[in-house]
Amino acid sequence: MGSGVHEQQRSLTQGEVAPLPSSSQSEGSYEGMKQTRSVLNSLFSGALAGAVAKTAVAPLDRTKIIFQVSSNRFSAKEAYRLIYRTYLKDGFLSLWRGNSATMVRVIPYAAIQFCAHEQYKRLLGGYYGFQGKVLPPVPRLLAGSLAGTTAAMLTYPLDVVRARMAVTPKEMYSNILHVFARISQEEGIKTLFRGFTPTILGVVPYAGLSFFTYETLKKLHAERTGRPHPYSYERLTFGACAGLIGQSASYPLDVVRRRMQTAGVTGHTYGTIFGTMREIVSEEGFIRGLYKGLSMNWVKGPIAVGISFTTFDLTQILLKKLHQMGFTGQ
Repeated sequence: MGSGVHEQQRSLTQGEVAPLPSSSQSEGSYEGMKQTRSVLNSLFSGALAGAVAKTAVAPLDRTKIIFQVSSNRFSAKEAYRLIYRTYLKDGFLSLWRGNSATMVRVIPYAAIQFCAHEQYKRLLGGYYGFQGKVLPPVPRLLAGSLAGTTAAMLTYPLDVVRARMAVTPKEMYSNILHVFARISQEEGIKTLFRGFTPTILGVVPYAGLSFFTYETLKKLHAERTGRPHPYSYERLTFGACAGLIGQSASYPLDVVRRRMQTAGVTGHTYGTIFGTMREIVSEEGFIRGLYKGLSMNWVKGPIAVGISFTTFDLTQILLKKLHQMGFTGQ
């Protein structure tokens, strides 16, 4: 027995026995794993949300872009005719032309945006003393704007490629890499960032108001009903309202960025935001030019945003349940 004590003392003296990890170290390690899992869950849920939402409205989105970048007058009847003519000429799947480029862009965009929103909420919640609770109005708006800006900055060239594929015949660009190659060779690398400024200026109110509206409606719903989790149809409704408000607020800048992104294939030379706006207004009028296709966006936008927010929330809930049941890594 004494020999054992002496052996232990010798080991401690010589520094051969490592001390047991402290409780603070264990807690820190657990929190780190928890945070990593939260980030990965947000990235996956956001990617899936973006892919499902954009695929659902791809034909309407493509039609809207075609009208945005042309001087043709928009109407619901003309939009229907365009969709029908495209179907007759190139087949049903042609209505989703450019959707592969959309997926290449929207999956990282949505993943980054939703994940960034969760992280900004956590950081702002800690700063304002609302950790784990719904943020006050101003930080709530700020979290959405920062999330949208972060995602747009990191994925912008893919948005240019997607717009080009949507408005050109399939003979012009064979695939996404071909678009990158031709733009770089014929128009220069800078063209991949044409329209960047109006995009950022537009995404600040769009993302800010979208996330703000959705989070606010969920908060009001919980206070009125006492249910922390809305039903799926309620989430879709909240998301639709968020999309309607967000897209209406930023729509003129969306038209401007599309004109600037596709200038190389439409024969125009748009240089600045105000110059593009001035040219659109002088040729097509204020409402008919800068708000062209808005009525279609009032159909497409709420559907897409509603599906996106609902898919994200339900996927997050599913992943948490799977973790609790032991189907995901600890």
